[in-house]
Amino acid sequence: MAATPRFRNDADAASDPHPAPEPGSADRKHPVDETLPPLKMFTSGLQHVAAMYAGVVAPPMIVGPAVGLGPKETAFLMGASLFTAGIATLLQTLGFWRIGARLPFVNGVSFAGVTPMVAIGKDRGHDGIAVIFGAIIVASLLGFLLAPYFCKLVRFFPPVVTGTVITLIGVSLLPVAFNWSQGGNATAADYGSTTNITMAAVTLVIVLALRKLLRGFLQQIAILLGLVVGTLIAIPVGITDFGAIKNADLIGFPTPFHFGAPQFEIAAIVSMSIVMLVCMTESTADMLALGRIVGRPADERTIEGGLRADTLGSAISPLFNGFMCSAFAQNIGLVAMTKVRSRFVVAAGGGILIVLGLVPVAASVIALVPLPVLGGAGIVLFGSVAASGIQTLATAALEKGENALIVAAAVGIGLIPIAAPEFYHSFPKDLLVVLDSGISTGCVVAIVLNLAFNHLGRKPEPEPSERERSHTAADPVAAH
Repeated sequence: MAATPRFRNDADAASDPHPAPEPGSADRKHPVDETLPPLKMFTSGLQHVAAMYAGVVAPPMIVGPAVGLGPKETAFLMGASLFTAGIATLLQTLGFWRIGARLPFVNGVSFAGVTPMVAIGKDRGHDGIAVIFGAIIVASLLGFLLAPYFCKLVRFFPPVVTGTVITLIGVSLLPVAFNWSQGGNATAADYGSTTNITMAAVTLVIVLALRKLLRGFLQQIAILLGLVVGTLIAIPVGITDFGAIKNADLIGFPTPFHFGAPQFEIAAIVSMSIVMLVCMTESTADMLALGRIVGRPADERTIEGGLRADTLGSAISPLFNGFMCSAFAQNIGLVAMTKVRSRFVVAAGGGILIVLGLVPVAASVIALVPLPVLGGAGIVLFGSVAASGIQTLATAALEKGENALIVAAAVGIGLIPIAAPEFYHSFPKDLLVVLDSGISTGCVVAIVLNLAFNHLGRKPEPEPSERERSHTAADPVAAH
């Protein structure tokens, strides 16, 4: 019998300086560890940046004005968030020692922390930002120490749980795409206008057409091409804003502790520590999802490295005036759609993010993409994540036991924040950090129900005797 080809894992090779050769193994890298030609590397990395740019700059756009910062200081926060997202992405994709998942994993500012950060720093100006940064540093260091233990949760993520969570990730992201398609700002006069929604629909059709008509590498960057074509069409329509380029500085470095030394308040630290636990839960689910998509399932060591990169990146981020970083699920959809699995492509995207943080005028070029155009492409991206979850559920033996019930309850509860955003309005604000995340609540429900139905109180099946095994092998029908 021919030996099964084995992909070479550079991360494993690096940990063993003298690996023993395996008989019949192919000296071929896993697609995750492959490098592409420079042009393909850059354009594919740029596509990842375009897909996550709005998600990175949105939190500082909300937090800055809420704590009392002016437009110029808020713009500084946005640049710092791009810079620190690049650092966190490089930690994930390239890594060192036992830090980094070494998967095509994009990191950026977590939306989970926006509400508590606004509550911590509201109308406190620079002091508010300093308290937020202090809380993030402590919460991140605690998360770093917790990573080796938290990663052991992977045993509680069978396909019935991972499929449910991956599906919820995609479905939870779709409202973001719908909001972008309407214009992104609910207070704007043109929010939800026919023009905005038409531009989103046009971009969606362009992306689908390019995926159908193009071949090879051009098909892989169909999202990027769709965003470019959509933006060009949006110029005569009048929804492209060139103001960001006019007001952007040529060079700008996120000066360390620009808003003063970090301050430490117990209440703020507790609040951000809860956010960190939420981020670690979502990152674990994201790594499991991405591992299945790229064909390198995430084990405990991978998740431990990924969580360490998340938390270390978050601890470093406040030094350069950035916020807590975590996985960006929208980029998982891009990997699933394009089939480009190389982590070095995403590392190139991380390098681009660092450049954008250092060169504001370059960042403003990316910002030219109107949100309706981004929303049209986002529908495809986020829908691809949900489709991956459904594919995983197809392998979860839903006809067995109560697996279908587990999925039904977890998806139902996970959809509450999407279908009924005010459902938990009377609950304490601290609980809303968890409850307002459908991914987190759905994940917890799926894990608990899987334990209750498939583990607790169930006796392990006895091992068949040698005679029974022989009888089954001779007459397979007897096993049924």
